Amino acid sequence: MYFAALLARTEDGWEASDTELDNVETLTDLADLAREHSVDEDTVLALIEQEDAWFAVVRVDGEEDPRIFVSDAATAARSSYGAMLTDELLGRDEDDGDDLDALDLDGTEDGEPEPDDDEDGGGPAASVVPAGPLGDPELLADLGVSEKELLALDGDALTSIADSLGVAEELEAVR
Repeated sequence: MYFAALLARTEDGWEASDTELDNVETLTDLADLAREHSVDEDTVLALIEQEDAWFAVVRVDGEEDPRIFVSDAATAARSSYGAMLTDELLGRDEDDGDDLDALDLDGTEDGEPEPDDDEDGGGPAASVVPAGPLGDPELLADLGVSEKELLALDGDALTSIADSLGVAEELEAVR
């Protein structure tokens, strides 16, 4: 089960709102959702967690590209929203591995075995999702959560992040 919330920075601090991810299929969808909650194109944090197994923070600052941090990429990659984020961080195309028409019966293109590791990073070795954190561990540093603190979080990490931002009560109210 997922929990997702948006924290939008305002002149008076932060506003928390829970959010449904039902219509979110891509990082662009998530960034657009965050921008809809933005006040004067200020920072919005999308917080996602799955049953204390992993959490993610997606930071959207105006029209800039979103910044992402995932606490445990290998675990997150086994879930739909986590896979969306880890695929983005690893530079995977949404359609990677979906083109069955290009495969021969043995599962390779043109019947030729694929090498274990391409020089350009496109082979099977590139598809391995690393265990542990992935992304930008400094995305909250200017907001009071250092890289060291973010990397040390586990359990109820989202509450710890919200507490550092001074919005823990508001986050718990939408939980």
